[in-house]
This record gives sequence, structure tokens and C-alpha cells, in this order.
Amino acid sequence: MSRGKLAAQKLMNECGIDDPTEFPLDIIVFGRGATLVEKPLENSEGRIVFGKDSAIITINSEIPYAGKKRFVIAHELGHFEMHRNVIAVHNDNDATLEFFKNGHQETEANEFASELLMPENMFKKECAGKKFSPDLLRKLSERFQTSITSVAYKYFELGSHPICLFYMHNNQIKYWKRPENYPHFIIDRTRLSPPEDSVAVEFFEKGRIYSKEQSKQSIWKSTWFELKNWENDNNFKFYEYCIITPAYNTVLSIVWEEI
Repeated sequence: MSRGKLAAQKLMNECGIDDPTEFPLDIIVFGRGATLVEKPLENSEGRIVFGKDSAIITINSEIPYAGKKRFVIAHELGHFEMHRNVIAVHNDNDATLEFFKNGHQETEANEFASELLMPENMFKKECAGKKFSPDLLRKLSERFQTSITSVAYKYFELGSHPICLFYMHNNQIKYWKRPENYPHFIIDRTRLSPPEDSVAVEFFEKGRIYSKEQSKQSIWKSTWFELKNWENDNNFKFYEYCIITPAYNTVLSIVWEEI
């Protein structure tokens, strides 16, 4: 088990937290010895400044979504719990909050926030017996009061249906991830533009954002995956759902197959 997940479970045990949605995060932060402040920040979503015996966590008050704001708070709390003797001042933006971020401390803080807001046993229970869909991710986001992006990564880790993730910024693929032993081979387009027939490219080139009702878009297997010589695109049912953040010009594409 990762250090971030262990630290979150330790905090919940010490504070007697069974369901994190029943405890305001500001009270948890205060109880752990830090001060939480909300105010406008430039080029930053969250900041933590360590003092000798405490710390000040500042959250950008202009974050438009309550779920994302909660995730940022939990991320900074993760830094407080795990990195207080390592860093003095730290700023987090949309890039450091991205789950594909490879930095050791950022990965730990993201894992901490994910487990604190969506404990593994609760998350699995909420997913049990439910068919994967964009609507399921939205319902999980509401249930756990966190960002839909963080829910997508949690589902990738714990969900019952395999999904692939592609993270893009400024019309360039930064990272992608597929489940272990996934039967389809992803064509590596890292640092390249998304496929011309993908849903993601519709946003980057045309600014198109689908409504909730239309967010599940049918695509060809060959859009994101290698199509073998003996295979026919018509024999597969692949879909793409894009989580778009226009303010940062980012897209997280979730791609899955229905059998």
C-alpha cells in the first residue's frame, strides 16, 4: 500500500472518521494543527507554508467547483501530514494536482487526498453492481463531494470495468494509462496531438463540449488503439468521455469498451 494511502487511513483512524463527507475539511485541518485560509491566488490553486510548529494552508477562493476545492484542501493536508520536515513553502497548480504527475511528493499528496475523500472500501461499495458510464462518475463525484477528475482516477484503480485514461494539455497528449493486462494496445502519441477522430480533438480544434446527455460518444477502436490486420472496427464498441477544463485548456479522455 502506498505511503499516501496509509497516511490518510492513519488520520481517519486517529480522528474516528468513517465517512469523510460527514466531517468538514476545515475542522479536520484545524484539528491536525494547521490553519486554513481561502483567498484569491495567482497561478496557484493551493499553497502551504510551514512554520515551526504549525502551517498555513491557503486555497484559491476562485476555484469554481466545490468538489475540486475539497480535493485541493485534502492535497495540501497530505503535504502537511507527510512533508512538513521536507518543504518549507509549496505551491500547487493544475499540473501538480494532476494524477499523472510523477513527482514523488505530489504523487503521495494526491494518493492521500484520494483515500481521504474516497476511502477504498466505501468507493468499492458504491461501485458494486453498477455499469460504468459518465453518469456513474458524476454520481460518485456527488456522493464523495470531490472532483470528477479525482473520481475517474479512483475508478481506474478500483472500478470493476477497465477504462483507459489520456491526459492532454494545449492539444498535446502528456500521459496515458491503461489497465494491467488490457487486451488492446494503445498507440503511443505522447507529446503529439490527440487522434483526429477523437472526441478530445473536437474541443481543442473546435471548442466543442458535449452536454451531459451526449457526453458518452461512440468512437472506433482504431481511434486510440492499434487495429490488427484481422480485426474490423465495426466489431468493437468503444466510447470516449472527456472531462474538460477550459480555464487550463486540459482534457482527460476516458476511453472504454462495452462488450
